Order: sequence, then C-alpha cells, then structure tokens
Amino acid sequence: MSQQTRSARSIELRTGLATFVGTAIEWYDFFIFGTAAALAFGPVFFPEASPTVGLLASFATFWVGFIARPIGGIIFGHLGDRLGRRGTLVATLLIMGIATTLIGALPGYAQIGIWAPILLVFLRACQGLGLGGEWGGAVTMATENAPKRRRGVAGSWVQQGSPAGSILSTLIFLSVSRLPDEQFLAWGWRIPFLFSAVLVIMALIIRISLEETETFTKMKQAERVAKAPILEAFRIAPTAIFLGIGASAIGIAAAYFTNTFALAWTTTELAVPRPVMLNVLLVIAILQFVVQPLAAWIAHRIGMTRLMVIALSLGLLTTLPSYLLIATADPRWIAVGLAIVTTFGAAYFALLAGFLASAFPPQVRYSGLSIAYQTSATIVGGATPLIAQSLLTAFGGAVWGVAAYHGLLIAITLVCVVALSRYIARNEAELTNTIPVVEGGAEEHAAGASAGTDTAEAGSGARITEGTHHA
Repeated sequence: MSQQTRSARSIELRTGLATFVGTAIEWYDFFIFGTAAALAFGPVFFPEASPTVGLLASFATFWVGFIARPIGGIIFGHLGDRLGRRGTLVATLLIMGIATTLIGALPGYAQIGIWAPILLVFLRACQGLGLGGEWGGAVTMATENAPKRRRGVAGSWVQQGSPAGSILSTLIFLSVSRLPDEQFLAWGWRIPFLFSAVLVIMALIIRISLEETETFTKMKQAERVAKAPILEAFRIAPTAIFLGIGASAIGIAAAYFTNTFALAWTTTELAVPRPVMLNVLLVIAILQFVVQPLAAWIAHRIGMTRLMVIALSLGLLTTLPSYLLIATADPRWIAVGLAIVTTFGAAYFALLAGFLASAFPPQVRYSGLSIAYQTSATIVGGATPLIAQSLLTAFGGAVWGVAAYHGLLIAITLVCVVALSRYIARNEAELTNTIPVVEGGAEEHAAGASAGTDTAEAGSGARITEGTHHA
C-alpha cells in the first residue's frame, strides 16, 4: 500500500469516526427530548392539562424541533456548500449542545408559569436548527472523504449515530428512571440534558481535528462553488429533492414510533413499568446498532437498492403482526414486535445516507441532502408520535390505525426509493456534466480509478455504483 493510499485511508477513517461521534451525540440530544416528552414534560411544563392532553402537548412541542430542521438544513446547507463542510459541522454541534444543556436547567411551569413551555419550545427549535444542519453535512463529509467504491459504507457510519445516540439516551434515562416519581419529575429528567455538555466537548475535540474534504477544496480552487446553493439544488435536481423526501419517510419516522410513541403507549395504556420498557428499548437500539453495519456489508455485495427494496417490502408485510405483539402488553412480546420492525427498518436506514448522496452533485450536495431529509423530518418525523397517539385514541386503544399509518409510510418510502434509483440511472450523463471537478480521494487516483459520478442501475437488481466500483 502506497503512502498516498495509506493517507487517504487514514482520512477516511478519521472522518468516519468524527462524523459518527458527532452525529451520535446530536441524536442523543434529540432522543432524550423525545424520551422526556413521553415521561416528564406533561406534568412539568403542562401541569394544568389532563394526562392525555398533557402528553399530546408534549408531543406537539416535540414536533417543533422537526419544523425547525429544514430551516437549519437550508441555513447550514448554504454555508456548507459556500464556505466548507468542516466549520459548519462544528457550528451545528455547538448549537445543539448548548440548547440541550439549557433545557436541563429550564425551570418548570410551577416556577415561571407560561414562560416555561415558551422557553422549552424555543430551545427545542434551536435543537432542530442544529440537527437540521448536522445530518446533511456529516453525510457529505463522510462520503466525500471516502473512495467512491466505499461511499455507501461511509454513509453508514453517519447512520450508526442514530442507534448509538438511542443507546446512550436510553442508558442514562434508565439510570434515573428508578427514582421515585416525585424526584424524577423534580430533577431526575434533567440529568440527561445536563450531561450533554460533557459529550459535546468530547465531540468538538474530535471534530475540530478534521480537514476540509478534497472535493470542496478542488471546487473552491477552481472557483466552481455555487453562489446560491439552495436555488442551484432546485434547478439541478428538483426531482431528486422530491423523491428524496419520500425515500426518507420511514427512516425518520421509525425511531419515533418506537422511542417516543411506543414508550408512552406501553408505560401508560399498557401499564408496562418504565424501567422495563426502557430496558426493552435499549435491547432494540443495540439490535439496530448491530444490524446496520451488517446491512452495509451485504449491500456492498448485492447492491444498495436491492437490499433496501427487500427490507422495506418485508417491513411492510410484518407491520401489523408487530403491533399486535406490542399490544399484548407482555414485555417479551413487545420486544419481539419491536425487534421485527427494527431489523427491517435498520437494514434500509443504514443505506439511506449513501443512497441519497449519490443523487446530488457535489456543489449542491450538502444543500440537496439537507432539504430532502429535513423536509421529510418536518412532514413525517415530528408528527409521528402526535398522529400515532391520536389514532390510538380515536380507535379506542386498538392498534389498527397506528399500524395502517406505519405501513403507509413504508409504502411511500418503497415507491420513492425505486423511483429515485431509476432517476439516478436515467440522469447519469446529466449529473456527470454538472460536476465541474473530479471527485475521489488520493487512494482512487493512486490506483488509477475512474472518477465518474454516482449512478444507479434500475430494476430489482439495482445497485448504486461509484464510477467503475460498486458502493
């Protein structure tokens, strides 16, 4: 292995680690809000409402973060495509960490009245801005710092941040969930938020050491950086943005079906003890953490689109049986039901980042990714627990409405994944012509690899390819 190849591999690994750690902490911050919304925010910030109304109000506050996410994606996508990926990712991490820590120090309704929920909503919006800029930037940096043949795997590093954040958030909530209810509501729920400050400092140390991607550096040197990346993204790839919104739907919603709605449902209506349910969710998060890299390994051999279609199809077929298992209120069957949902969902989700990255040329990649993914988050993700809880109430506690909604999101995702794969294949030449600089790291150039744009073969055996290599 040449020195140039070793250097490229080192950059790829350091970028993968930095994007994974930073994204895991950002997801930790986002997930603890969802857990707290299910377990504590109702009585702390909406004490004058009934338990059901208070829970719905908590979930509505939860949605605010998703409304802010596309705004964050637009702002930081513009900055990332104009000024660079590295500095933007440092800013998003700081915004998220500061907002999360302040939530942990926020007085409740009993102390400052109506200002408590108002400030909670404001800080939640700040969380949304930070995460809105984080995901697209992390995916862009990870995939651009990897050789083309491994960009699908590189994107899966970013996706590992979601289960890692879930594991971390569940562990720390488990540590405080055994407190008596009075202490948990008084101060116990605050500990996970305050702990975020320590995690953010650790992530900043890792992330600041990163270098700018070679792709962006070349675009800047060639003076090919887009002046208005958002407008350029809509001009170059409007279809990719639209289909990307649908292709992201269940990938965003799935975590909030399990970590937020199911947690509230099982610990209230189904009367499962809070520590027991958190232990179940911990096992499910670990399962997702294991399944995702395995899915990336399999996709490297059979193709990303093929595996995504298989996983989504099986997920659609098993949605209703999974909810019927959860409805038994037996923790063992709940775990089985959630495991089925998670296994197929994780196999698709692991590949989503690399799949979407292939749809956008580099000068608008940060913006295009962010717009598609974060718009989907606003439309689908934040509404998931609110709609699911409303459907559960409307159906008198029966699961049919929730299962139908979950299945509908899977079906929309499946259709858009297939359509986006065909779009990428059909527009290979057009996408190539929009890329004014050669992509690819030193390892590829040292090997004499082709540096063509990402393409996708349509059909049941479709796969995303990077130049002459399979991703």
